[in-house]
Amino acid sequence: MSARTSRFWDRMAQRYAAQPIADEAAYDTKLEVTQGYLKPHMEVLEFGCGTGSTALRHAPYVRHIRAIDFSGRMLDIARAKARAQGVANVTFEQADIGPLAIEDSSLDVVLGLSILHLLDNRDEVIAKVHRSLRPGGLFVSSTTCIGDDMKILGLVAPLGRALGLLPVINVMTRDELRRALTGAGFSIEHDWQPGKGKAVFIVARK
Repeated sequence: MSARTSRFWDRMAQRYAAQPIADEAAYDTKLEVTQGYLKPHMEVLEFGCGTGSTALRHAPYVRHIRAIDFSGRMLDIARAKARAQGVANVTFEQADIGPLAIEDSSLDVVLGLSILHLLDNRDEVIAKVHRSLRPGGLFVSSTTCIGDDMKILGLVAPLGRALGLLPVINVMTRDELRRALTGAGFSIEHDWQPGKGKAVFIVARK
């Protein structure tokens, strides 16, 4: 991870934690769909876990979740939440999915929520997720496909990034995201977008 990326999300941590969920009904639907796939024996990785809310919601349904994020301050908030809720089967770790050591075919589920559009190595990460999953394993993602609705952002994002005002933003369309997943060897089982401009929620199987 770059120091700039970590600093950006460290600065955002308290504000991010204080924000209400933008579309609570859609969030609850995504949780429900995901939990329909989860089993008590499962080993799960969540990358880009932020302040840990989703990992902690899924924790009762699986054996263990390894939850990683760029931001140490985000993870401080996540660990405090886990202590307050008495959740002991989520391990929070400051790390980047790119160089992260993961044994091939060792995971049952990988969660990448609100993160793929913030990566400059999206395809490499998707390929790594595929390798890390056991046969039949699941990759659950929720991705803002800015290329469908906000193409002008693709023009201003590099400047905002250079000034430290914006993170990396991958301007992709929903079709491009689907092709990236199927091209890595995944089959798409669930593909849902709750409305125009909303994040695309996909469950893909290895």
